[in-house]
Formats: sequence, structure tokens, C-alpha cells
Amino acid sequence: MSRLTPDMLLRAYCTGIFPMGETREDPTLYWVDPDERAIIELDRFHLPRRLARTVRNGPFEVSCDREFRQVIEACAAPRPRQRQSWINQPIVELYTALYARGFAHSVECRIGSQLVGGLYGVAINGAFFGESMFSRMRDASKVALVHLAARLVRGGYRLLDCQFMTEHLRQFGTVEIGRAAYRTRLAEALATPATFYLEMDGAEACAVLAQATTQMS
Repeated sequence: MSRLTPDMLLRAYCTGIFPMGETREDPTLYWVDPDERAIIELDRFHLPRRLARTVRNGPFEVSCDREFRQVIEACAAPRPRQRQSWINQPIVELYTALYARGFAHSVECRIGSQLVGGLYGVAINGAFFGESMFSRMRDASKVALVHLAARLVRGGYRLLDCQFMTEHLRQFGTVEIGRAAYRTRLAEALATPATFYLEMDGAEACAVLAQATTQMS
């Protein structure tokens, strides 16, 4: 792949593809266009009761867009069961540049001053493309995902793209759709204006998701 720029990256997302690195140390990037795409239906988000209690009353202070670079670097760092990462230095620099332009966001979970979990992704109109998450404490990344989903619902987003299915994501009602269906959903989301809400506490996040699922049922 020739040198990728932030503008090229945005255009790629709008066509349904995204870049990944091979390893953390290898600066090479390649395009990915999965046959099956994992998405979370925002009006069907499944919030387990125990996790909802943690979101409302748990130990985490949650914020958005305060420590974007720290979040992406934490996502790239080695983990006990995953020593290697696809997030290389070009990915860090490209997405940090998108953040500076308002096209990428992070959700951070802290205990005191310590960053213990979070996630980041790309936002283009009504589409949000989740990229990666990390957790250094039980439930931290899950709480970050709940806060993300609530902000997307409140902001009028139409698509939460999770890229690949994992067991971690499946518990929230994540489903897989084919490439053609995904691109239809993507086009609808890109044509929809949306706002990323920065301020929201845990009780409000739970209420927003509960109201969205109730309206759907």
C-alpha cells in the first residue's frame, strides 16, 4: 500500500474498507473488506443486568476524547493472552490525525488518575467504526462500550460497525451481516447527520439504551 493519508482513510471507510497492520513492529498496512461484518444494532443493544449496575454505580470515571492517543497506544500494547497487535505506528499516527480533525473518538475509563480501559473508533456522519478496545481491570472495556453505544443512540447514529465478531462482542447482541447488506446500511448511515455526545453519566447511559430497546419492542 502506498503511503496512506487521513483523507484517503476517510474515503476508504466510506466505501466499506479499512486498514490493518500485520504486526506492531511491521509498518506495512493492508486493506480489509470482510465477507461478513459484525455490527451492533443500536436499538437492540443487550445490556446485562450486572453490567448495568457497574455502569451506574461502579468504580469507573468515564470520559470521552480526553486521552485519545493514550487509548490507542494502550490498545496496541501487549496483553497477557494477546502478545501481538495489528496496531502499528502508522495506524497510531493516522488515527490520531483523524482525532485532531474530529473524525475519531475515544472513551476512557479511569480509577482515580489511572487509565484502566477504553476504546476508540472513527465517526463519519451517522456511522461509527469501532476499531479496538482494551481493559486492565474487569469490565472496563465493557463499560466503555456501553457508554459509546448510549452516546451513539443519543446522537442519532445509524450504524455501529464492530468489524469482526468476538465472544466479547456477542454478549451485547452483536450480529453478522453480509458485505452487500453492510454497504446498504453504511450508505444509509453516511447520509444521516449525527452528533457525538461527550458528556453523559452512567445512569443516563443505561436509561438511553433502555429507552431505545423499549421503543423497538
